[in-house]
This record gives sequence, C-alpha cells and structure tokens, in this order.
Amino acid sequence: MGLESGHRSADREGPETVAAADRPEAGTEPPGGGAGRRRSLVRRLAVLVLVLVLLCLPPWWTLFASGADWPFPVLLAGTVVLAAWMVSFPFLMVAGHGRRRSDRAARVADTSLGVVWVLFTWSVLGGSVDLLLAGLDVGGTDRARVVAVAVAVVSAGLLGWGHHEAMRVPRVKRVDVHLPRLGAGLDGTRVVVLADTHYGPIDRADWSARVAEAVNALDADVLVHAGDIADGTPAQRREQSAPLGTVRSRLAKVYVTGNHEYGSEAQGWLDRMADLGWEPLHNRHLVVERGGDALVLAGVDDVTAESSGLAGHRANLVGALAGADPALPVLLVAHQPKYVPQAAAAGIDLQVSGHTHGGQIWPFNLLVRIDQPVVHGLSRHGERTQLYTSRGTGFWGPPFRVFAPSEITLLTLRSGGPSPGA
Repeated sequence: MGLESGHRSADREGPETVAAADRPEAGTEPPGGGAGRRRSLVRRLAVLVLVLVLLCLPPWWTLFASGADWPFPVLLAGTVVLAAWMVSFPFLMVAGHGRRRSDRAARVADTSLGVVWVLFTWSVLGGSVDLLLAGLDVGGTDRARVVAVAVAVVSAGLLGWGHHEAMRVPRVKRVDVHLPRLGAGLDGTRVVVLADTHYGPIDRADWSARVAEAVNALDADVLVHAGDIADGTPAQRREQSAPLGTVRSRLAKVYVTGNHEYGSEAQGWLDRMADLGWEPLHNRHLVVERGGDALVLAGVDDVTAESSGLAGHRANLVGALAGADPALPVLLVAHQPKYVPQAAAAGIDLQVSGHTHGGQIWPFNLLVRIDQPVVHGLSRHGERTQLYTSRGTGFWGPPFRVFAPSEITLLTLRSGGPSPGA
C-alpha cells in the first residue's frame, strides 16, 4: 500500500487584470448607473414578493379561506401568521445568512421556510382534491373543512417525521461499482462517501461524532468528502467539524470544495481539512496502490469557484490530472453531478458527487432535475464514465428531509464487468 502525491495545476490564474483606462475613476459611476441599480433592486424585490405570495397563498386558501367556514378569529389568526412570515422572512434571512451570520435568526428563517414549503406542497395537492370533489359534487358542505384538516394533519406528520430524518445518523447505502480498468489487486476497495454535511446554525457536534463512529465501523480503504462541508467559517463550525479528524481509512482521505465553501472562506476550509488529516484535492490528484495495482484519486474545485473571484480557484480537470498515468483508472471527486460531461470527455472511470440532497424535501427533487443530470444514485455517462450521486449526509437550511433520506455511502469497487443498473 502506498500514497503518492499528485501534481498541482501549473496554470493557476488569479482574477484578470483590468486596464487602467477601462476602470472608472474613484467616486464616479457610469451615466445612469444609480438608476440601473435601483431598477435592479426593484426587480429583485418584486420577484421576492411574488415568490413569498405564491408560497403563502395556497396554504391560506386551502386551510382558512376556501369555504371551510372557520370562525372569524381562526381566519384572522391564519392570515396574520402568514402575513407576518412574509414580512419577516427576508429580514431573518439577511440576518442569518448575511455578513452578520446570526445563527438564531438563521434557525428561525430556515425552519419556517421548511414549514411553509411543506404546507404549500400539500395545500396545492389538497386544494386540487377539493376542486375535483366539488366538480363531482362529492363531500357536501363539510368538504373544504375536511380537506383543510387533512392537509394540516399530513403536513404536521411529515414535518415531524422529516425533522427526525434530518437529525438522525444516516443509514449506510451500499453499492457495488464495477470498473473494467480496475486492477485485480484493488478489487473490493471500500470507498466511503460523505457529502453535504452542512455544519451550520443548528449545533450538530454530537451528530458529527456519531457519524464519525458510523464511518469508522465501515473499515474504509478510501474516504471521500464531496464538498459543502459547512455553512459558516471554519472558526464558527470548529466543534462540529472536529470529529472529521477522528475518521480512519487505510489508503487516503480526500476532500473537495462545494459551492457553499465559496460563501464562507473556501481556502480556510481547505486548510481546516488538511489540519484534520484530510488531503484537499484542490485541482490535483494522488495515487493509491494495493496488491500491485493503482488507482488515481483526483478532485476539482466546485463549478462555482471561478465566479467567486478567489484567486486560483476554478474547476480545472486538466490540472487535476496533470502527470497522472493515462493507463490507470480514475476516481474523480466533483461536488456537482453536472460536471460529468467534462469527466466523460476525459475518460474518467467514476465520478463521485453530492450537492443535490436527493431533493431533500419532496417535491423539490423535480426542480433539482432541471439543473442537474442526476438527482441520486449510480448512472452511466458515455462508454466508460459512471457517476455516483449521494443524497448527502446532512441537510441544508430547513432541518427536514421528506422522501429524500440522508446517507453514508459505501462504494465497493469491483474489477471488470458492468455495474448493475449503471
């Protein structure tokens, strides 16, 4: 068994320089610049108001106003609660996820967003059933009230169950992946995948320690963290991330950045993971060996890295593979599944990703599918490349998982033959 450092990208680039003649003078702005910014702000506020109204209107109508004939105090209370949320939510989000990062405000904003999303979903479904029954003249005068109560009960049940699902230690998902180019000496290699731990406003240090225990019980050869480690800086999430320093593997522990690191000190997280004994694959690779055979472990920055403006950060597969033996099989870690076209074009054998959370709260998986080629599981792309997309180990924002369970993934690599279902 051996570990060999890969080559860092030789073409790291900082932000492009701008010619002095093209820069506006200090204290000046292009003609109409102030008006343009005001119009942009107005448009954004209009979109925000529209989204909040659309989220709140179905619950208000289905639960309170659609002929359920509740006493006036009930209708008034429901209206006031939803209106108060619409007004307060933007301020809570700014306070919780802006520069000040108030964890208390973030907890309230995130939890309330999850509650409203579930109410919205089931109010739309319940309202549709109500309209269908009305068209069939079924249910009589109590129909709307029965539907409202059913929506409230189902939503409450799903929120309770979903919170439990989000906060528990994930179950282990075991998948065999057949790689035709994998040498026999590496057959049976155990790759444990964590992704999207999202240490954040809810203190989950105990949860993190129990996850580390579950990982150690899997006897990993290779450990992968596929990014989105936290929402917050390394200093803020120090206790929650500390158990990552206790996980064990035989050959390597590797980590790549996700999109959330680029809102909270990406370089700091690379340094933090290195301090915890992980190998940050910042557009680089390393080689692991067993039984006389070798496997390239490569990693790239998240696809959002370049737009962050952080010097030297961008998804650079050419740099990550520089110096690697092209005859060796490659396991690539890239946070987002949508990087797989580049992986397939480069002849990567297996890409491991996270990011999607499997949708986290149904039916958000349908929206995820618009942006990503895969929501979860093992898939094939081109003649050689396979992609495994994890549902994630933690959760982002709302502390709920509804019909999208979290996972710790155990990929067992097999030499030769196609992967079942790939």
